[in-house]
Parts: sequence; structure tokens; C-alpha cells
Amino acid sequence: MPKSLVVAIHQPNFFPWMGYFDKIARSDAFIFFDDVQFPKKGGSWSNRVKLLVGEEAKWVTAPITRDYHGTREILEMSFISKTPWREKLLKTIHHNYQRHPYYSETMELVSTLLLNPEPNIAEYNIHAITTITLRLGLDTAKLKRSSGLVHKGTSNELLCSLTRALDGDTYMCGGGADGYQDETVFCEQGVTLKFQNYSPSVYPQWRQGNFIAGLSIIDAAMNLGWSALGQSFHSSSC
Repeated sequence: MPKSLVVAIHQPNFFPWMGYFDKIARSDAFIFFDDVQFPKKGGSWSNRVKLLVGEEAKWVTAPITRDYHGTREILEMSFISKTPWREKLLKTIHHNYQRHPYYSETMELVSTLLLNPEPNIAEYNIHAITTITLRLGLDTAKLKRSSGLVHKGTSNELLCSLTRALDGDTYMCGGGADGYQDETVFCEQGVTLKFQNYSPSVYPQWRQGNFIAGLSIIDAAMNLGWSALGQSFHSSSC
């Protein structure tokens, strides 16, 4: 019986959490959903993430340009160029993580990614995620963009179309997705649903009594180092 080809799809997030990279590790092909509509109002994982600031989980945000009419896709969105948010965020990370065990090796990579002058949100995030994926020892050849694939439909039909665009027969959905995906639609398209079932890995966090989950992978790297972190993803993909 031929091996199934598992496809995962996710918007290009801003220095995402460990669960994001677990999805990359577990999939045979990972699609950056870069041509989906960007929310006109409210927060988005495309330009913000949580880090430990003052030993509490707090949002750090990259300001984005919202002075436009109508709708835009993620690949059409840009960061605000007139404010030094990159340098400010770098100082925030330094102030809160400088005493962590793997600060130096983490910042060697993160500072370069964070200071990337690229204004486009999708390009900036995809570059950062791809670079971190490579540093973790994961296969970057599996990373694709929805904007570069032929697809159609909306909602579940769109997910099936993207999966089929890569000759995939299995779609991996994240936690809580069982209330969102319509299995009937996937069945009709010949696509099997596979649940990621990711449970946040508990790791020692410097000066934290209780583990705080859901933080950027930057936090995990600061506490574990890239090598140990990469090994954990290799184990989960087996």
C-alpha cells in the first residue's frame, strides 16, 4: 500500500510557537497560506506573538500599515517603515532573555532575522520561518506557498484543493480543528483528515515556577538551544 502524502497548511506567522514547527516536522509538505485575506481589524498571528516580558507572557507586536481600502491578502501587507520597531523588539528580547542559558546562540540567529529590512509581511515571516526550520535540521524543501499553486474554492474545499495541488491525499489539521473541518467535504474530495494532536512540550523556563505554554519558539531556543530543540522535532516526526 503506497504511503500517504500529508499536507499541512498555515498562514506565515510572526516567529511562531513550537506547535507551528511541529506541524512542519510532521507533514510531508507544508504550505504557507500567503494569499488568504488579512483581517482588517483586530490582532493577527502574522504580526504578533507572545514572549516572556517581565516574567509574564505578553504580546510583542510589529506595527503594520492599515491605511488601505477594501481587502488585502497577507502577501500584500507591509510593516510600518517609519518606526524602529525591529530595534525596539530586539532590545525587549535582550532585556528579558540576556541571562538565559542559550541567549548568545539564539540571538546570533534571531537578531539577523528580526532586523531583516524586508517590508512585506509574508516575505519577512516566510524567510524567518524557513531559516529557523533549517536551523532545526528540518527539511525546507517541503515548504511551499499557496500563491504559487493552482487552487480554487473556499473554506474546506480550498484546503482540499491546495492538498491536491501537491498530489497530497491527507490534510493535517491543528488542535481544535475537529469543530471547523467538514469531514464530508474532505471525503468527497478523496482527502483524509489527520489531526496534529500537538501537546505543548514542557521544558525548563529560566526563573519560571510554572511552565508557560504558547510562547514564540524564541523562548524555547533561549532555554534549550537549537540542537536540543531540533532533536525534539525529529522525534515527533517519527
